[in-house]
Amino acid sequence: MRSRKRLVGVVGSSLGTPEQLALARQVGSLIAQRGAVLLCGGMTGVMTAAAQGAQEAGGLTIGIMPGADAAESPPNEFIEIALFTGLREARNYLIACASDGLIAIGGGYGTLSEIALGLRLNKPVVLLASWQFHIAGEPVQVPVARTAEEAVEQLWQLMG
Repeated sequence: MRSRKRLVGVVGSSLGTPEQLALARQVGSLIAQRGAVLLCGGMTGVMTAAAQGAQEAGGLTIGIMPGADAAESPPNEFIEIALFTGLREARNYLIACASDGLIAIGGGYGTLSEIALGLRLNKPVVLLASWQFHIAGEPVQVPVARTAEEAVEQLWQLMG
């Protein structure tokens, strides 16, 4: 019996700093090199950079799109399979559910919701140049990576 390929979600800013975009492209490439499928929100910024890295490394890219069709939410040029949902930000739940693990790079409140949903669903999540969490002044234990390589390695260890 053939095993299913891993689906790895990369979530992050629709804009992204040059550093975040470079990290996302590296992460995408490393995910593809490990034979996994890159899953993202299919739009701009970190999503484009991660999909570009994955595609350049020969990987498959899937975008979970916010609009009902390509006119409402055109996928970036590196998305091979675009799933149009019409769900707007609610698509973040689909990304978290479908992913075997998530890497968050930078990001705003949309990324924050994807991180929280992933954690709520007991999915492995690794933060890379992204949010930091504290409850009542105490740090919450979400793995943090400093490099793309470290982020992917940590995620693979967490996914088992």
